[in-house]
Amino acid sequence: MEPEEYRQASLKIWEVMAPGWERRREELDQAVAPIHEWLLRELAPRPGDTVLELACGTGELGFKAARIVGHDGRVILTDFSPDMLDVAQRESVRLGLENVTSRVMDAEDLDLDDDSVDGVLCQSGYMLMADVERALAETRRVLRPGGRLALSVWGAPERNPWASIVGRMLIEQGHMPPPEPGRPGVFSMADEERTRGLLDDAGFGDVRTDEVETLFRFADVADYVGWALDMAGPLAVVIGGLPQDERAALDAELARAFEPFERDAGIELPGVALVAVATSA
Repeated sequence: MEPEEYRQASLKIWEVMAPGWERRREELDQAVAPIHEWLLRELAPRPGDTVLELACGTGELGFKAARIVGHDGRVILTDFSPDMLDVAQRESVRLGLENVTSRVMDAEDLDLDDDSVDGVLCQSGYMLMADVERALAETRRVLRPGGRLALSVWGAPERNPWASIVGRMLIEQGHMPPPEPGRPGVFSMADEERTRGLLDDAGFGDVRTDEVETLFRFADVADYVGWALDMAGPLAVVIGGLPQDERAALDAELARAFEPFERDAGIELPGVALVAVATSA
């Protein structure tokens, strides 16, 4: 798939996902809270700063940054999906965050001036972009000298069964093709060396990486599949399009695969994010 074709297909998927993300925003926020904590700590925004969030989704990370920068600061929420950004905008109004603005914007082509923001946040975004090199170059362009970028992507598939198990099943059953090396995808930046190289090539310095563990909790397999249909982007489209018998077979196979993760309260699927912070020279 060519980059522009991928961009258009991805946009359509995330527009469809917006209502589900709104319904599940609290569940997702709880699961990724350790990632948010790391990103905000390492970005270290100060009162009065301007912080840009890329691929903000429903905006929870940006809302937390807004409380830190205060009334004299500013948070700019951006996403290429108007419907997803509408969700974030509604929530920022509900929360009374007057220092938050929302703008539909593609991270690969930022409609912002050079050296115009103090910090950039991006959780689980760069890995899905058609041209991550271009997006990082744009990030570097809009950051003021000495400004920081804090990002997260998902680590190795075997350490993220919340996503990799169902993805592997759908590939093995012929419902979707295997990921192409170097193409966008949930694990496309899982390799620490590659992520460091991308930041170095974009002109960032003082690159530092770490890992953050997280946990996704579900009552049972049906709860997980419902969550995946609401949240899982391309996987949701594939699962939602399965005939009834194949969907039942997938549910049964998931039940077997999730047995090692069963707990008294339900199913607990671990995750590991690769996180990085870097400085604009």
